[in-house]
Amino acid sequence: MEITKRIEELREEMVESLKKFISINSVNPAFGGPGEKEKADWLEGLLRDFGFEVERYDVKDDRGIWRSNVVAKIPGRNREKTLWIVTHIDTVPPGDLSLWETDPFVPVVKDGKVYGRGAEDNGGSMIASIYAGKVLIDLGITPEYNFGLALVADEEAGSGYGIQYLIEKGLFSPEDMFLVPDAGNEKGDFIEIAEKSILWFKVTVNGKQGHASRPRTTENALRKGVYLIAEIDEALHRKYSDIDELFDEPLSTFEPTRAEKTVDNVNTVPGRFVFYFDCRVLPRYDLNEVLSTIESILDGRGAELEVVVKQPAPKPTPPDSELVVKLSDVLRSLRGLEAKVGGIGGGTCAAFFRKKGWPAVVWSTIDGTAHQPNEYRRISHMVEDAKVFALLGTER
Repeated sequence: MEITKRIEELREEMVESLKKFISINSVNPAFGGPGEKEKADWLEGLLRDFGFEVERYDVKDDRGIWRSNVVAKIPGRNREKTLWIVTHIDTVPPGDLSLWETDPFVPVVKDGKVYGRGAEDNGGSMIASIYAGKVLIDLGITPEYNFGLALVADEEAGSGYGIQYLIEKGLFSPEDMFLVPDAGNEKGDFIEIAEKSILWFKVTVNGKQGHASRPRTTENALRKGVYLIAEIDEALHRKYSDIDELFDEPLSTFEPTRAEKTVDNVNTVPGRFVFYFDCRVLPRYDLNEVLSTIESILDGRGAELEVVVKQPAPKPTPPDSELVVKLSDVLRSLRGLEAKVGGIGGGTCAAFFRKKGWPAVVWSTIDGTAHQPNEYRRISHMVEDAKVFALLGTER
């Protein structure tokens, strides 16, 4: 097949492009990073060089940092409808550098994998989608529908300056199809059609700072906070314990993930302690009820609750929707796979399309190294996914 052969020929070029993607730090500014602009500038140039129609949608965030979105298109036979492949430019921070075997922003190719922050989340899929389009252009193939790429900002911190911004700008149509290659499995036979509700919350525990040798004159906010973490953790898991086998993680999850620095020295009792939870809640539960449970625990305990992110789960994409069927057909014909549908706990850009009532699908072939030290993308997965994207563009 001409398309798949041409993609194989571009394997090494795709690897070099993924290495370039990794080498440009695009950690989300919400986590202290520089944001997407430098990487978006490079991506825009690459897409223009390949022959895409390209537009930029940049917006300043509340820190005054430009957040960059790049939208590219190949006109199709049917100009009224677009197959969109949506990937994100921003990444999370590397985390504990001592756990990395290499510099997170200096890509390393080893054992058929490309290592570095953003390799899997979401650079490999982005590069695959770009080269899928490049091959259609190079071969002079007009896609059945417009072939659109949305390379977006801010996915790792709520998407307010990314896909939500683009939706508000009216870039998309209810007739469009939306593929978000930001989750999947190693085999490539899992099509995600549902996501859990997301709740991130922050608790500030107040006490009284003082010398550690005189604890009776202090109120140890750290100790209070540790007890509260354990109490909240136990209460949420006990009360919201239903199982839904549609999801790869069938239970609601409630994870304490972050604590802010308290004091600099060992011999001071902290008078303030701040911690965070990341909750992924089955759609059957109301997030307001979950918050009420937390508030009841904190009541009278000298602690304040702040909601950081609150995203109720939209209705799932119907398993018989057009893109699910088309993607299943391509996986069957290209890889001999019988795809299965299900849900995940992770949040992706697909949720924002589903909130509009537009069916969206999440799919890719990945090993599941996102957000981990020594994150990588398997080269064969990236190349094979590019073939799927290109063939989807030609599906009738």
